[in-house]
Amino acid sequence: MALRNLNRQKKRSFLLGGAIAFGLMIVTIINGFTGSFVQNVDENFSHLFAGHIFITGTEKLENGRRVSIIRDDALLTAAIKDSGIPIEYLTKSSGFRGTLIFQNNSVAQQVVGTDWSQASYIRDRLVLTSGSFENMSNPKGIIISQKIAEKLKAQVGDTILVQMQTATGQMNVGEFAVAAISYDPGLFGSISAYANREYVNELLNIAPSEYQTLGIFVKDMNRMDSYASTLYKALSTKVSMFSRNDSGGAQSPFSAMLRQAKDESWTGTRYTLYTLNDLLSQMKQIVSTIDVTGLVILLILFVIIMVGITNTFRMIMYERIREIGTMRALGMQRSRVRNLFLLEALFLSIGGMAAGLIAAGLIMAGLHLINFGLNTPFYLLLKNGHMTFALSPIQVILKILLIALLTLVAALLPARSAARLTPADALRSTH
Repeated sequence: MALRNLNRQKKRSFLLGGAIAFGLMIVTIINGFTGSFVQNVDENFSHLFAGHIFITGTEKLENGRRVSIIRDDALLTAAIKDSGIPIEYLTKSSGFRGTLIFQNNSVAQQVVGTDWSQASYIRDRLVLTSGSFENMSNPKGIIISQKIAEKLKAQVGDTILVQMQTATGQMNVGEFAVAAISYDPGLFGSISAYANREYVNELLNIAPSEYQTLGIFVKDMNRMDSYASTLYKALSTKVSMFSRNDSGGAQSPFSAMLRQAKDESWTGTRYTLYTLNDLLSQMKQIVSTIDVTGLVILLILFVIIMVGITNTFRMIMYERIREIGTMRALGMQRSRVRNLFLLEALFLSIGGMAAGLIAAGLIMAGLHLINFGLNTPFYLLLKNGHMTFALSPIQVILKILLIALLTLVAALLPARSAARLTPADALRSTH
């Protein structure tokens, strides 16, 4: 009977159901994108940063100067093996922030040195506009972004100077040969320039076998934090570690760990362990804010829709007063009259939610088919140039239950009013 009643006013049911569908569709798409946003950013940045979990060493010299260096990683690799965490591979890199100079132009830039014979993780994410990765066979080769190349007015094949500090703080000057220029995707484009680790070590005045950051790619990126905790315990039994728990009021976990190295007193070498999540913590706070905003949008939409449902069911009650009176005269109990209206509202919400989820699925599938390419300003938010969406089943179920509850609440007052009608009064009504 409830389904039949909905079918009697097709236009009205379609409009209310459409409003419910639209609200759920919008929020589902937002949640789907933010769900995959974190995964895509993690995956893309892990390739550019060369790992999911990172270990750095800080050595205190006799004069009190702190040097970022890993001289002997035997204990570190032993701890990684003892921890039992599933590893794909390890990366070793060195780097510095210096000034690149070409003719009369200069620009500050972070330069990362890695082993290009094993740097497939970077090759997979860098899009070259000119030059080639093969040019990195030149020991002094460097890959810079379009933005940096434009500021320097440099091209592939040009020799650029670099002014920087060695690991122990002395000024040093070197030169690079521009091996390639990479696409600059806006905000994220100039994170680093890439060079060969051996030459970067030479500029830093450290041995070829030494380096500054040990990167660890784990097999399950979603469990990097739990793996990091396990690895931290294993490392703590072999080497001196900085704490991972003291936020110290810093803006991010990574900032807090950096501050420890400056504030705490120790001798010898201490190690810091951090994860990609620590580096991207502020970005993930933005994602959480977007999720909360999506929920607020859903609630605002459904407050408006609830008003519409309440008014619509009040009109339905007035239109069916004589019908209600007839059913009551034939013995239908008040609770059944009330439940009849609530069932109509429930079926309306179920139909609207089903339509909303189907529409959201079709839109997300269509957007996923579009190849935006790797040279889009948002490529770090995409997966291989495609938009992806990830929905938590629990999140979807909770939203469905919330919408069903709000719809029933909106219809409850008119349903109770209809149930209170006496048969005699309802049958005498002129409506």
